[in-house]
Amino acid sequence: MKKMLLFASLMVALLLAGCTSEIAKEIPSDTAVEERIDDRAPERERDFFIPGIEVTDWMLPKQNSRMRSGSVTHVMLHFTNNAMRNPEDPYNLDEVYALFEEYEVSAHYMIGRDGEVYHLVPESRVAFHAGKGIDLNYQHYHNSFNEYSIGIELLAIGTKEEMFPIVPEEIYERIDPTDIGYTEAQYTALNELLVDLLNRHPSIKNDREHIVGHHEYAPVRKMDPGSLFDWSKIGF
Repeated sequence: MKKMLLFASLMVALLLAGCTSEIAKEIPSDTAVEERIDDRAPERERDFFIPGIEVTDWMLPKQNSRMRSGSVTHVMLHFTNNAMRNPEDPYNLDEVYALFEEYEVSAHYMIGRDGEVYHLVPESRVAFHAGKGIDLNYQHYHNSFNEYSIGIELLAIGTKEEMFPIVPEEIYERIDPTDIGYTEAQYTALNELLVDLLNRHPSIKNDREHIVGHHEYAPVRKMDPGSLFDWSKIGF
């Protein structure tokens, strides 16, 4: 059991650390100048409001993102949770937020189980959510998908097979079945958020070429949003 826990913890660290190592390669040499300029900007840059849902600004530290230079053309969907460390309470918001801080990864938005939306990174900045990968329709985005995308994390847990080996079977069995998969409130909030994003970023087309899952970009490393995500709930 101890060996399994150690192995699972190592897998989590390697997967998340893999994102941060490739992030370092993306950071331009003039980052120090950029950050001095950006420090003059307000921490909360959202000047829009999404009808029908409440958005809470909960900004991640600036080292979890960088200024964007490309145009936004895609949305990438993910799931996130703290099931490995706390299977009885995998969606503890403070603990999930702490994981972003710990591994210096990020997304622009996070959607909670009741449909609450948290704004974590300004859209003008690149969030570190995609990592290494390739989109066959946009091969010039190779390993640089972050630059052109909005990342959305949904608090959710995949199937036992999808979560292994990050979450060993004995830990997965401790998760409340109602915490597995997605909620209707999340689909409702996601739809509202997508409508708003598409209105404000006309380069994002409302199709499966431009709204993608993490598994499509990095199928060897990632499985989210997983087989329990119902794409028909967002019109596909």
